[in-house]
Amino acid sequence: MKCIAGFSIVLLLCVSVAGTVHAEEGQASKNPIVFWELASNDQEKSVEFFRNVFDWDIEFSDRLEFYIVSADHAPSEMAGGIFTLSRAKLPFLALYIQVDDIDAMAKKVEESGGHIVEPPVEISPGNRICLFNEPSGVTFAMIQARKAE
Repeated sequence: MKCIAGFSIVLLLCVSVAGTVHAEEGQASKNPIVFWELASNDQEKSVEFFRNVFDWDIEFSDRLEFYIVSADHAPSEMAGGIFTLSRAKLPFLALYIQVDDIDAMAKKVEESGGHIVEPPVEISPGNRICLFNEPSGVTFAMIQARKAE
């Protein structure tokens, strides 16, 4: 796979968010999203950011000519939601990364060259989200689920 002139280099991330939102436990949805990729202006800088902040195992594939995140991080599927814009100015796709301590991770995002778009906020009792840009400006989100009692 070669990069086409004028396109940014692709950082391929085969990860998904485990255990954040499930309509019904144990019931698989039809045609789940199991893969995503990030086209970055600087793949090395983006790779280093995700390694530093989320401790992901990311290796360069000589055969594919881009970076791959270890499949060990990927569950069988991830949940999602579709809604009409209310606060955002443009349509977007947000990928949520589950974390244990969202405040500590938000700090780590900034220390690693990212930018906090929306600081950690509670969206339902005990569940918090935080939107951030990785160094090339692509928006991602983190989610901290309510602790089991």
